Amino acid sequence: MVKLRLKRCGRKQRAVYRIVAIDVRSRREGRDLRKVGFYDPIKNQTYFNVPAILYFLEKGAQPTGTVYDILKRAEVFKKFRLNHQLMK
Repeated sequence: MVKLRLKRCGRKQRAVYRIVAIDVRSRREGRDLRKVGFYDPIKNQTYFNVPAILYFLEKGAQPTGTVYDILKRAEVFKKFRLNHQLMK
């Protein structure tokens, strides 16, 4: 099973996170399938590769709680539902 998860980067006391698609059995800094976004909690900046995120969501990937909140705030799920309705 694939999850959309945060992967910690940066230095001590200055963490930034990559949003990655990763196998459930991998550890946090393990090998990811694809990098799909970036999140900086200190500056509150985000970057998303929306087509890649939508691709993984359509294939059944589950976002973790934190990633779900970040994507919801960026209204990515509205695009997912819109694409999902157009495909049917």
